Amino acid sequence: MMVRSIFPVLIIFMMPLISDGQSRDESKPLLGFTRSHAAEQYSLETGFDASLKPDSLRAWMKHLSARPHHVGSPYDKENAEFLASEFRSWGYETAIEDFQVLFPTPKTRVLEMISPTTYVAKLVEPPVVGDTTSYQTDEQLPPYNAYSIDGDVTGNLVYVNYGIPTDYEELERLGVDVKGKIVISRYGGAWRGIKPKVAAEHGAIGCIIYSDPRDDGYFQGDVYPKGPFRNQEGAQRGSVADMPLYAGDPLTPFVGATKNAKRLSLSDAKTLTKIPVLPISYGDALPLLRALEGPVAPDDWRGALPITYHIGPGPATVHLHVAFNWDMKPVYDVIAKMKGNERPDEWIIRGNHHDAWVNGADDPISGAVAMMEEARGVSELAKQGWKPRRTIIYCVWDGEEPGLLGSTEWAETHADELKTKAAVYINSDSNGRGFLGVGGSHTLEKFINQAARDVLDPEKNISVLERERTRRMLNGSPEDMKEVRDRSDLHIYALGSGSDYTPFLQHLGIASCAIGYGGENDAGVYHSVYDSYSAYFRFGDPGFAYGITQAKTTGRLVLRLADADVLPLEFTNLAETVSRYAREVQKFLDDMRNETEEKNKRIRNHSYEIISDPTKTYVPPTQKDPVPYLDFSPLQNAVAHLTSNANQFDTALHEMLDGIPASNGLQTSLDEILMKMEQAFTRSEGLPRRPWFVHQIYAPGFYTGYGVKTLPGIREAIEQRNWKEAGEEIVTTASAIENFNKEIDRAVNILHSAAKK
Repeated sequence: MMVRSIFPVLIIFMMPLISDGQSRDESKPLLGFTRSHAAEQYSLETGFDASLKPDSLRAWMKHLSARPHHVGSPYDKENAEFLASEFRSWGYETAIEDFQVLFPTPKTRVLEMISPTTYVAKLVEPPVVGDTTSYQTDEQLPPYNAYSIDGDVTGNLVYVNYGIPTDYEELERLGVDVKGKIVISRYGGAWRGIKPKVAAEHGAIGCIIYSDPRDDGYFQGDVYPKGPFRNQEGAQRGSVADMPLYAGDPLTPFVGATKNAKRLSLSDAKTLTKIPVLPISYGDALPLLRALEGPVAPDDWRGALPITYHIGPGPATVHLHVAFNWDMKPVYDVIAKMKGNERPDEWIIRGNHHDAWVNGADDPISGAVAMMEEARGVSELAKQGWKPRRTIIYCVWDGEEPGLLGSTEWAETHADELKTKAAVYINSDSNGRGFLGVGGSHTLEKFINQAARDVLDPEKNISVLERERTRRMLNGSPEDMKEVRDRSDLHIYALGSGSDYTPFLQHLGIASCAIGYGGENDAGVYHSVYDSYSAYFRFGDPGFAYGITQAKTTGRLVLRLADADVLPLEFTNLAETVSRYAREVQKFLDDMRNETEEKNKRIRNHSYEIISDPTKTYVPPTQKDPVPYLDFSPLQNAVAHLTSNANQFDTALHEMLDGIPASNGLQTSLDEILMKMEQAFTRSEGLPRRPWFVHQIYAPGFYTGYGVKTLPGIREAIEQRNWKEAGEEIVTTASAIENFNKEIDRAVNILHSAAKK
């Protein structure tokens, strides 16, 4: 997985528990199913649950994480072949699709302080007693950042906190310029690839990223191997490609990286960094940070190392030299199909990746083995005579870690067919003990609610919905608590990027979701040699109970999507959410206007100079142009239309579904519209300066990476104070919403015609 977190979710319990410990209420309609078919579906799921075995997950994890299996490694291919053999043994039509991608590996890594004292960074993660795979040093990729350019630079060091745009605004106030300097940033605050991107924009010549123990180490708890948190030698590998531009192979944007694909030259690959980058441990960072002088860092910039945090520049001067083998390597996607009995050209796609930076027991094998057991359980139903109405496709992706390589190249290669046949994509990644986390297309929100309602938490024996709801009620913000109280179902969050749903949702416009469990297994082994079977068995999910819970949850999604009378999409929750996004972006502009007016007034009154400490360097801010009023009426009208249409569709579907026989073709006609609804939110030209990202409701932020920007065209234009573009994007986004409204109208007409018949 490219980011380690538990998805933030707001949940409210939907119905009381009954005496047998189940939270199911079979008297309530099951979205997309006729009432008579729903009873059969519940019975099918009971048999599915009974077939799942935690011992299978344990055995598969031990096998798949036995050796390092990064892209291009021998064990990466062996794992792909093993996975394919397992799916074939379960009866799936299985193939391995391979692509040729750019995957750099390090040949030179040097970091040394040359003044005022000397220090040579160790840049190694030593083996630890009890973790046998940590001794596989000959096969391990050392700590590095993939898609950093080669570079050999020397300069004064500057500490830039998390290295995000607001941190550079603070540096400007303190009179610190990073031009010609090497910056050192701590992990956190944004995706790692944003840090060198912003540093280069401000003139830095190199970037070092370290894991501070406050965020990722002993401040959080006991370190590995005593506890689960990152030790002083642990370092976080990871990609720093500029994936907010496009995901996948840097040399083949928009097209699959097949053997004969037309490729960019290395110098034209836009997602490579502009400056050299290297990740280090906090053990290696301490001598460098200790040698800094200059201003003392602001309170919220200070980590947990035993030093006073200074910003610099200097007097610490460092030499950074990195160089890479810029090789083409194969990635192996395992694709396993179970053909649909009635609607084979409607595809339900389920994915998890299999590659790792090193052994990867947690990331990604914990998610992969849960999906394997899910797929095996589905195959057991098929052996007993059940046949899915729609085609089910299980995908075990390669190359996710460097940049969503396997999923993106497969999606780009099969783009035309996927736009025609793919109905829903379901993603998972790492999985562990704790709470339900779910994000995705809000057309799937009610559907996900119903599936999660019927899954029990293995530690508490209550609905996973109820447990997460309780967590939010106790630990959430006042706004979160109010929303939990006021809503009748689960509120899922919007997807940005960071895992294999990205090409499906944001490039092709396929309704998608990402699901996993966690929160009680947070650890500092992420992207290190210590992400091993030993660590996972001790700290992750020792009994694999949550692996089984994950299989039950995503298995229900797959089975219900495969068998529903009509695809179980619903639009009132979507309309509510998009309406909230519209209010938020308008408020964002109003708040910016008020803040600009107040700040400009303070600048004119010299307020900042008056309160500044005359013994310290301080550069007052400059005035900004006033924020204009924008015409949001196209967006407001489109959202109002969406709300009205959504209510009409959902009312018609609930009232009329039982009266639509499968034999007359109306169910299929309705499906043909529903499976392409998400594409209505896309625009072939894409977002400004980001044509690969075509979805107008969800996108990763240009300066957040993983973090989502909702209504991204409008929001980012306002952030950049590009008022002309913001006005244009209001119209563009409204047009996308109206395109979605037209598709709802078509679906409602089918339901009304069915009622007349």
